[in-house]
Amino acid sequence: MNLRIPGPTPCPPEVLQAVGRQMINHRGPEFAEMLARIDKGVKHVYQTKNDVLFLTSGGTGAMEALVVNTLSPGDRVLGVSIGSFGDRLASIAETYGADVVRLKFEWGKAADPGEIDKALAADPSIKAVLVTHNETSTGVCNDLESIARTVRKHGDLLILVDAVSSLSSVPVCVDEWDLDAVASGCQKGWMVPPGVTMVSMSARAWKAYEQAKMPRFYFDVGKALDFAKRGQTPWTPAISIFFGLDVALGILLKEGLESVFARHERCGSLSREGAKGMGLQLFADERYASNTVTAVKVPEGVDGRDLTKMLREEYDTVLGGGQQHLAGKIFRIGHLGYVQETDIQAVLDALSKALPRLGFSPSRAAAS
Repeated sequence: MNLRIPGPTPCPPEVLQAVGRQMINHRGPEFAEMLARIDKGVKHVYQTKNDVLFLTSGGTGAMEALVVNTLSPGDRVLGVSIGSFGDRLASIAETYGADVVRLKFEWGKAADPGEIDKALAADPSIKAVLVTHNETSTGVCNDLESIARTVRKHGDLLILVDAVSSLSSVPVCVDEWDLDAVASGCQKGWMVPPGVTMVSMSARAWKAYEQAKMPRFYFDVGKALDFAKRGQTPWTPAISIFFGLDVALGILLKEGLESVFARHERCGSLSREGAKGMGLQLFADERYASNTVTAVKVPEGVDGRDLTKMLREEYDTVLGGGQQHLAGKIFRIGHLGYVQETDIQAVLDALSKALPRLGFSPSRAAAS
């Protein structure tokens, strides 16, 4: 089965073998040694010297941790959204009592730093900016560096980043871009089954943590830091997933970050160019097209749900469908983590066979 959704992603055989190991004492020296290796490797990928804390959760748990560890009820924050996950991050903040000013951009477009600048200039009471780096619902990757530079023009506002589907696949320079709290999840580009997430915390974020009044317990990064100093996590960790992450980091670091990023760029380009070559239209603004997921418009006369069903059942190819109002209107090709160009070419080959059976001729469309 060619699993090509934006996560969870396929795992290397070595990782799958590692997660099947026998359990160890999560309060013992073996786990402490492993956690130290993982911490060092993850910081290298994050490109940070900041603290990185590990949580046993899915990506949404890490997004929640961004909010509850840095904000208080009533804090005014700017929620920058270009799709489903940007909306989710803002909703989490609202759930805990933040006063969220939502700055929404058209799905398929990237956030405009100029509009963010205007919003911050118009409301000096804003204390933090919430932003999703890579929006898998639309196939758009925000220019996070430019957004961060814009926010910094307005002082020491917190920059809270959902990088769940970008970190380890595309560059995220946490220290260079002066990002405060950044979340990622192992089930994406890290090539590991779901269960472990990470949150980095800058000095500015820790200062906010000391003042934050939102309720937190399981996702308290202060507790996580205290236990990390002992080589532990505060609560029982997903030990099997840590085994896998330890191995996956070795694979990533051996390949080298620049090579990893270049591979994702090649796979993203092949996905986009291959779709266009069949006469299909991309959903995302190509200037900001993601190198981890490509969103493609379903051609007129074809039901996207029928297409993904046929690909899954008859061509052993699993693609993501559209979310919310895009259900049935787009399909999404995930190309992050354990992926090579041959995997993407196999998707394109399957599409070229399935589409004609549903009434769309790739060859005629491409020729025109």
